Amino acid sequence: MKAKATLKQIAKELGVSVSTVSKALSDSQEISQATKDKIKEFAALKNYKPNLMAKNLKYQKTNTIGVIIPNILNSFFAKVFSGIEDVARKRGYNIVVVISNESLEREKQLMEMLNNGAVDGFILSIAEETQMTKNFQHYNSIIKSGTPIVMFDRITDLVQSDKVIVDDLDSAFDATQHLLNIGCKKIALISSIDNLSVGKLRFEGYKKALELNKIPFESDLIVIENDEEISDGRINELLGYEGIDGVFAIDELSATKTMKLALQKGFKIPEQLNIIGFADGLWSRRLTPSLSTVSQHAPEIGQRSADLLIDRLMAKTDEVLEYKTVVIKTELRQRDSTRKL
Repeated sequence: MKAKATLKQIAKELGVSVSTVSKALSDSQEISQATKDKIKEFAALKNYKPNLMAKNLKYQKTNTIGVIIPNILNSFFAKVFSGIEDVARKRGYNIVVVISNESLEREKQLMEMLNNGAVDGFILSIAEETQMTKNFQHYNSIIKSGTPIVMFDRITDLVQSDKVIVDDLDSAFDATQHLLNIGCKKIALISSIDNLSVGKLRFEGYKKALELNKIPFESDLIVIENDEEISDGRINELLGYEGIDGVFAIDELSATKTMKLALQKGFKIPEQLNIIGFADGLWSRRLTPSLSTVSQHAPEIGQRSADLLIDRLMAKTDEVLEYKTVVIKTELRQRDSTRKL
């Protein structure tokens, strides 16, 4: 393989200093246009490529953002990433995306690796194991080292950083209230994410709606597990509960599985059973009947996260920026799985 040309080799062949070559390739005003054209033409002929890592180390900036997402199979995170990428590209930043696979140890390893001069800052959603163990020391260490972090969706108040969220409690309250408004009397809740902060907040929103409408909370109407493979048996048992006419499933997997099992049991949707899910993924629209959902506006979450991080990265060294928590407004998208008001 042909060796790459270096600044030193170009300078030697052209009979100029290394400093002159460097300045010419950087389009410095100190060098005449004729000299710049000559050096650039020769560098192109020699297929010269600048050493970006060395340049980054010199200026202590990579113009690269590290994005850490917990789960590659979740369409929500894919949509958030599209929003991050859109803003980063427009503002001149590159992206490195990695997957924690819901592992605390993996998350630590990735952040340590990327914080070694590879990225200027991080945008992340907390891994499941990290939330369960409440082990957030690695975030604080990264921030203390001078690398900023923006958290989205799954966050913790134990880390001082910028954050982008939706109001999960109020969104769940609105979804449950909608089921009540269309005439549902016995509304079940199904969740496979109770170990996550967002799952707990959505559960609280459901209970708040029942309380304000003076409807007794019935534990028999609740199916909560901490596993994506939430069991068919428990959902089927719930669907056999006498008088059940509404389901609020607080994650997309639970919603789609409930819809499938309800149809298998012979429920007419929405005439006999109304279902609302959370997170507006592709399957929500493709199901028959289509699924009413709470849309989190995931691309906007990504866009706001990227803007927050880049604004902080571009701030002057003596400028003190207060940490912000941005709340994105959700939207209840009514489809065929719920009766119309």
